[in-house]
Amino acid sequence: MLVPFSKKNCFQLLYNFKVPATGFKNTVTSGLILQSVSNDVYQNLAVEDWIHDHMNLEGKPVLFLWRNSPSVVIGRHQNPWQECNLNLMREKGVKLARRRSGGGTVYHDMGNINLTFFTTKKKYDRMENLKLVVRALNAVQPQLDVQPTKRFDLLLDGQFKISGTASKIGRTTAYHHCTLLCSTDGTLLSSLLRSPYQGIKSNATASIPSSVKSLLEKDPTLTCEILTNAIAAEYAACHQIDNHINLINPTDEIQFPGINSKAKELQTWEWIYGKTPKFSVKTSFNVPHEQSHLEIKVFIDVKNGRIEICNVEAPDHWLPLEICNKLSSSFIGRKFCPIETTTPTNILHRLCPEDNELHSKWNILCEKIKGIM
Repeated sequence: MLVPFSKKNCFQLLYNFKVPATGFKNTVTSGLILQSVSNDVYQNLAVEDWIHDHMNLEGKPVLFLWRNSPSVVIGRHQNPWQECNLNLMREKGVKLARRRSGGGTVYHDMGNINLTFFTTKKKYDRMENLKLVVRALNAVQPQLDVQPTKRFDLLLDGQFKISGTASKIGRTTAYHHCTLLCSTDGTLLSSLLRSPYQGIKSNATASIPSSVKSLLEKDPTLTCEILTNAIAAEYAACHQIDNHINLINPTDEIQFPGINSKAKELQTWEWIYGKTPKFSVKTSFNVPHEQSHLEIKVFIDVKNGRIEICNVEAPDHWLPLEICNKLSSSFIGRKFCPIETTTPTNILHRLCPEDNELHSKWNILCEKIKGIM
């Protein structure tokens, strides 16, 4: 049963938060089931942060249900250039987000259900949460063969991954969140989570590729709505609480004081890209020259998402060493981002305003370097 989370029933349902009195009140003694009315990945991730930072979960566990428009979500310690196809994402209008938990990269769309289990640190138990999901699935379709793994994934028919897991453990609170592939676009998922970038060396956490399958492919009756209700019912039974799904608005500052600043931070370049662990790129490409091609080598070190060292090596007879060095130095300090390749072009116009051939070669190199960002 869906219950709108109005201000009135807000004060009837929720509990003691470590926030001023403008937030939730302490009037219940058991758990709660929340569902976001938003499909914005940054707003929903902000809800996770807010609950983790402000809620007193002692004896009051929370299940948060949410779905997003097409998005790729990377783990706290991951490298987006290694994990996904950023160019294809820009082309398709798919958002990129970095969550605050660890784990691997996942694709979200409206066919994927996100589940976040909030508890105290002492009661944190990922396996129990996954068993709860399995019970809910079997309650809807007893013939489903779904099992949790030692890596805290859920496998369908012993081979297809339908759920991945990540978590964050704080000083006193913890949460475990997982996906559930209901009717996700598997073709787009596979394309977006396949990085085309070559020559990247990094100590960032790498995702482990898996064969995936949506539950709707197994049984067309397993819709997101049916599965959401089944999981809520199982959670309510397990925690002996009312089987109500309370709808929340992640942008409501009255219910969640300060939440919009959290969502805003999650959208910044500094968080999404700047938090990438230090990495290096070593690659090469060919450029046309007379009747053949010449090899250009590129070496780049990136720290906090910005280029720390850049060396472009081109044959001196094709591009003078002085100009090549100027191109390399023009990238230092800039974001490792395609849009940053426009400024170096402007630099050359100031250095050699009339040399069209040099401009052409410089632009070729900028476009090639842009392709690795």
